[in-house]
Amino acid sequence: MSDAILKLTASSLAALLCARVCHDLVGPVGALENGLDLLDDEDSTDMHDDAIDLIKVSARQASAKLQFLRIAFGAGGSGPSIIGSAKLESLCRGLYPDGKIKLDWQVEADGLDLPAGRSLMNLVMLAVATVPLGGTVLIEATQTTTAAHVSLTCTGRKARLEDTVLHTLAGKAPEGGFDGRNIHPFYTGMIVRETGGEIEAKIEDGTVSFVATLPTQQGEDK
Repeated sequence: MSDAILKLTASSLAALLCARVCHDLVGPVGALENGLDLLDDEDSTDMHDDAIDLIKVSARQASAKLQFLRIAFGAGGSGPSIIGSAKLESLCRGLYPDGKIKLDWQVEADGLDLPAGRSLMNLVMLAVATVPLGGTVLIEATQTTTAAHVSLTCTGRKARLEDTVLHTLAGKAPEGGFDGRNIHPFYTGMIVRETGGEIEAKIEDGTVSFVATLPTQQGEDK
């Protein structure tokens, strides 16, 4: 892998992020379609209640993903802005409802400016992926008039941090080129670097940590 900080063209980055969004939505949208097919099947009337439950769950999942990704990957509004801590927590918990992943929300700031908020959201996605068998993700963040500090600590059975995530988060090219999966850590690091901030990830004694520091950008509440 190259050690140089990579620059992608705008069209390449957009195409890769779109591929990632489609990948995240194909599951719940496909489940919605399956539920509707069951409702239309006259030979499966005994499964209509199950189909309705499937549609409800899938619709909630699709909505949660869209609301989250609108800000994490999109502009989420025009111009500098502040994302309230309560909104950030709601979006993250909506994406990862109570289950095998516990989000320990310890954000002290009332809100984070848009780059810091988007960095936190993207780091939550990366953090959850490091504990595929379940675990706890401790989410901490502070913001002063000069800088925002975001820290995530991930603990769980067989916690892992893939080399590809380390390299692409640092702005390096992955072996075999980019795809809809490895573009995500690259984009996360890019958000931080474009503000003049710093980001790093490491694993020690089975605990994965992500830390990002970004200069504060002033703006209005969303």
